[in-house]
Amino acid sequence: MKPPILLSIFAAATYGFLFTACDSRQENAREDALEQKADNLEHQAKDVRKEGEMAADEAERNAELTRKEAKTASEMRKDDAKAKAAAEEDNAAAIRKEAERKADALEDEADRNREAK
Repeated sequence: MKPPILLSIFAAATYGFLFTACDSRQENAREDALEQKADNLEHQAKDVRKEGEMAADEAERNAELTRKEAKTASEMRKDDAKAKAAAEEDNAAAIRKEAERKADALEDEADRNREAK
C-alpha cells in the first residue's frame, strides 16, 4: 500500500524542521557565553549604581557637616561654608547622574548581547 502524497510531504517537512531546529553544541556554547556576559554586565551595572549612590551619599553628608560648621563660624566663613556645601551637593547630583549613565550603558550592552543570540 502506497502512503498518500500529502502524508509524505508532511512527514518530510516535519523531519526537515526537526533537524534544522536543533542547535549545535557550538551554538549552544555561544548562546550560553552571551547569556553569561549579559548577566555579568547587569551585575556590573548594579554595582555601579550602588557605588555611585554610596559616593553621592558621602558627598551629601559632607555638605551637611559643612552646613553645621557654618552655623558656628564667623560671617565671612559662613558664606564660604555655604558655597562649599552647595558645591558638594552639586557634586553628589553629578555622581548620581554619571553612575546612572554608566549603569544604563552596561544594561544596554547586556541587552545587545542577549539579542545577539
